[in-house]
Amino acid sequence: MNMSRLDSRHSGIALWIFAIVAVSAVRFAPGAPQAAPPPTDTYLFHDAHVHLTNYIQEGPDIRVFLEVMGDQVGRAVLFGLPLQQMWSYGNTGDFAPWYYLQTDASLYYYSFTDAYIAMAYKSLPPEQQARLDPMITGFNPADMYATDHIRRVLKTFPGVFSGIGEFTIHKEFVSAKIAGETASLTNPALDRILDFAAEAGLVVILHNDIDMPFPKPGQEPYQIVQLRDLFLRHPQTTIIWSHLGLGRIVHPVPDQLGMMARALAAPELKNLYMDISWDETAKYVTATPEAVQATADLINKYPDRFLFGTDEVGPTDQTKYLKVYDLYAPLFSKLTPETREKLLKGNYERLFDEARRKVRAWEKVNVK
Repeated sequence: MNMSRLDSRHSGIALWIFAIVAVSAVRFAPGAPQAAPPPTDTYLFHDAHVHLTNYIQEGPDIRVFLEVMGDQVGRAVLFGLPLQQMWSYGNTGDFAPWYYLQTDASLYYYSFTDAYIAMAYKSLPPEQQARLDPMITGFNPADMYATDHIRRVLKTFPGVFSGIGEFTIHKEFVSAKIAGETASLTNPALDRILDFAAEAGLVVILHNDIDMPFPKPGQEPYQIVQLRDLFLRHPQTTIIWSHLGLGRIVHPVPDQLGMMARALAAPELKNLYMDISWDETAKYVTATPEAVQATADLINKYPDRFLFGTDEVGPTDQTKYLKVYDLYAPLFSKLTPETREKLLKGNYERLFDEARRKVRAWEKVNVK
């Protein structure tokens, strides 16, 4: 028996009990103001996409994460991962997998992640809370009750959350491993989620690959069509589409930048934003000088619509944490100073400051 794992489980049970006991303590006046965010002039960027915990719900203490941010990263979203990797003894024996590619066992939705994130956030003093924007992730987007979970989290932890996500609909290798019904862009459960996000003012961070991992020649790019239709159905919902739809295997589709440009130019899609997080995304963007220039031209043309993020998981070392920022140096050099400032900080501040205001207003009306 792996005693460190056993200790971790005991700690998890203790934290669960503590959270239940402490719920009444974290209920405070609905709409209570949050501390003002810190000045940002001296920071390199705000991180619009980072995970505090991994696929077995382990990660650094939140204070360690703030130390890793240090004087380089001003603000960051705060979320874990909504999925737990199952340790199936029949599949891996004594080997305890911590990543979804290490086993054939299923993934399942882990709703306690939201309470864990909320309690970690609430343990901080106001000036440190001001640097973080917690997100709700512990719901199944194929479940018509998912919206009830999100509403319940807001009512249980008022004054904490700014958005939902990152949550996944289609993701290479992951979607097929999730137990139960497969999530879909056409499922009414997802429409209910996005409708409620608009009502409450929550920012949505959505992961959906732009294509299948190994499409056959001539295969219909149905993901693109379904994504477009989803975005059009929810014009009042602030949606950040993660990683430009790319992945390890999912590479850019023909005319991808052209399709993105047309979407960003459409007035009915003014609510759509994109993040360039993840080293795998940087791999494609910086693959050639031509790719760098074409991407820079698009971001320079629509400077208000892109955000930067690292997509690091449980960072504990600042040098490694800043790796994705460093990978994008060729792209940053092609951006105008104004565009670079918006990509790295300005757009984050605009979207998440507005989300804080709107969600606190919703809580003031709906939390008794």
